[in-house]
Amino acid sequence: MSADPAAPESQPDWLEPLFDAAGMGAVDRWAIDEQGVPSLELMEAAGAALAREVAALAVGGPVRVVCGKGNNGGDGLVVARLLRETGIAAEALLLWPADELSPDATANLERLGTDGWRLLGDEPALDALAGAGAIVDAIFGTGFAGEPREPVAGVIAAVNELRMGGVPVVACDIPSGVDAATGETAETCVGADATVTFHAPKLGHRIAPGKWRCGDLVVAPIGIPPGAPQPPAGGTIGGRVLALAPRRGRESTKFASGEVIVVGGSRGLTGAVCLASMAAIRAGAGYATAAVPDALEPILETKLTEVMTVGVDSVDGSLDVAAASTILERAERAGAVVLGPGLGRTPQAASLARHLAPRVPCPLLVDADGLNALGTDLASLASRSAPTVLTPHAGELGRLLGADSGAIAARRLDSVRRAADASGAVVVLKGDDTLVASGERLAVNVEGSPALATAGTGDVLSGTIGALLARGMEAFEAACAGVLAHSRAGRVAGERLGVESVIASDVIACLPEGLRADG
Repeated sequence: MSADPAAPESQPDWLEPLFDAAGMGAVDRWAIDEQGVPSLELMEAAGAALAREVAALAVGGPVRVVCGKGNNGGDGLVVARLLRETGIAAEALLLWPADELSPDATANLERLGTDGWRLLGDEPALDALAGAGAIVDAIFGTGFAGEPREPVAGVIAAVNELRMGGVPVVACDIPSGVDAATGETAETCVGADATVTFHAPKLGHRIAPGKWRCGDLVVAPIGIPPGAPQPPAGGTIGGRVLALAPRRGRESTKFASGEVIVVGGSRGLTGAVCLASMAAIRAGAGYATAAVPDALEPILETKLTEVMTVGVDSVDGSLDVAAASTILERAERAGAVVLGPGLGRTPQAASLARHLAPRVPCPLLVDADGLNALGTDLASLASRSAPTVLTPHAGELGRLLGADSGAIAARRLDSVRRAADASGAVVVLKGDDTLVASGERLAVNVEGSPALATAGTGDVLSGTIGALLARGMEAFEAACAGVLAHSRAGRVAGERLGVESVIASDVIACLPEGLRADG
């Protein structure tokens, strides 16, 4: 396996837990059945947290609370009652008859009183919601998956139409139509201005496209006692991972910090290999070497001061498969190899990448045209003895999996896990919600920066992770630390220069701030 076979599959403690529906259900049962917390008490606390958010956002007119028949609807009934008790006009709209409600929802319907709710029935949803000062989506909870059917689909369409007209929408736990376990969205899905979730965030809050439907996320405690079981579903990357990188001491040498070899470059694409190799040394590698087409080496010698270069066999300005022996020999002494920046798509360069990927004897990161060269042959990486990291964006992952980028964007979690399973690698699916998957482990980056939406920043990420691999970090840790440091560096650069003015070399300059560990 190319992921570290000795690495534990449990979630490390620097990941902040993310729940799926099953994990959150287990926490609720633990609190109720083992700790003796009344379920109605948890529902009351959830409704109170939601009511506070709704009261802050309402723009005048009555609050309309659209309620399903499960406990999510019960939370909504608590909201309607509490708002009315504070003098805010509120009305609950039931989508199913009262006798179909869950037991706890039924109890809260009785507490609300007959004048606080009505059954939507055959009334058009737009008419029922007209004039609302805010809408609460309390239709489906975290256990929902699939496609909403009528009457729900029509209600969701009406909610979204009114939101577009300026009526704020607050979702209870998760917007209806978002799968809490995956972030996938139904074709008919609520878009919220804010989402109030309980106890801890869920995967669907953090993974696109679901995250784009949530608006501002508020995580509210509802009285779950300390010591609740932690889910194995995944976690968000915390800054403590940056402290795991080995540090230089007084006896350290450049060799102890590891060499990164960046294999790439072609005519018109020398910038990519420069950015990756410069990022590697800025991220702490002892030294970096750019293995580039021999015909282009003089250009790299001019552009790079702190990075060494080696010219290897090339054809018409692109690397040739004949360069493999030289690169593999140098890789015997390297801490990591980064394969792909600026490689180009000539048949010769692609053949070289396919030859090198299974054979590089040290940790390997494959990016850009190195990924494209693999085609759909992820299995060729599974026999590697050293760790492997892949860093595709949605289009590149689509080519690896034989799917289009739209399918990847719709099912990001499933896609990254399939690629990790097929390759045995740590797979980094880039995006504002960058996902890092390896076996049972899953990490989500929540510190994305719009400043990174510019050419060359992917090469900076490759060099950063390559350096952390060369410094001796385990592959999953290195990938997560590199993703977080890269995002933070982008944020710092954006703050200094303005988001639209950031270029990739600015991100390299800010890597020292990005790599600084929390605490």
